[in-house]
Amino acid sequence: MGNISYSVTDVCYNFYRSSSPFNATSAYYTGNEKEQSFIAFIKQEITSHEMKVSTRKNHESTINLLRRFRPGICFKDINYQFVCDFEAYMESLAYHKNTIAKHMKQLKRHINTAINKDLINLKQYPFRQYKIKTQVPNRNHLTPDELKRIENYPSRSCIGKSRCRDMFLFSCYTGLRFSDITRLQKDNFHLIDGKWWLIFKSLKTGVTIKLPIYMLFDGKPIEIFKKYCKRNFKSSLFGLSTTSNSATNKQLKQLAQKVKVYKHISFHTARHTCATILLYNGVQLTTVQKLLGHQSIRTTEVYSDIMDMTVIRDLQKIKQKKNK
Repeated sequence: MGNISYSVTDVCYNFYRSSSPFNATSAYYTGNEKEQSFIAFIKQEITSHEMKVSTRKNHESTINLLRRFRPGICFKDINYQFVCDFEAYMESLAYHKNTIAKHMKQLKRHINTAINKDLINLKQYPFRQYKIKTQVPNRNHLTPDELKRIENYPSRSCIGKSRCRDMFLFSCYTGLRFSDITRLQKDNFHLIDGKWWLIFKSLKTGVTIKLPIYMLFDGKPIEIFKKYCKRNFKSSLFGLSTTSNSATNKQLKQLAQKVKVYKHISFHTARHTCATILLYNGVQLTTVQKLLGHQSIRTTEVYSDIMDMTVIRDLQKIKQKKNK
């Protein structure tokens, strides 16, 4: 029903703009395909193709943004100026450059599809002139000392805050994304030859990841697993079904202030912390790639600054041995 209401809103807006007579037979096309609602077209595209839930949500987020920016946008209105105005609109909402780039990439994909279906004239193609701009993200991570402060913080007074901290720490120890931690079940933990392994399929990539958690961070992930295993939640290991990433990030911000960690941290900081500490302790880049479930080594190479630190540390050790 929601899809129908979206289409009706967009189509009615088109008719209002064009002052054309409205009738039921022209509810999707106005007789001229160039007048078709671009937003309704995108909605149809994502509902008619199989895609991951997370991917679908990303596309729906772009649709909602387009609807707020310019409801009822037609194919004939898609041009370079429209794309520039859309960028300016997102900037006015204080969106990060990479968030803008994400929406632009999705917009570009649907414009390309519309061109292939002869709904947009190739001469109108806006991305011939417009270049999508990205920024290298600042990958905040915790130092071992900062991590220990969070580990030692007594948060038993509030179950929600205690759970938030434990989930964050579990991610620091395993590198799991928020979307994967919230879906963990007891069945994902396997005792193989007396050793605990975590085996799960990543929601984002669809790749099956096998983690020897008995070897990670002195087995600390096992302690958290056993703690929540006793609570016997039905929905998931941590008993979450509706908690959002943004709500968890707010709690983490409060936690950081209480333990005097003066960094902007989010749940994803835990993943960066895991990679950073492993690399600093001499774990090979390819091993970290497998542990984090990166499909490309290039993704793991963003931690090259940490690798530089390990090189300096190792060379200093050699120098110290020679001086003895």
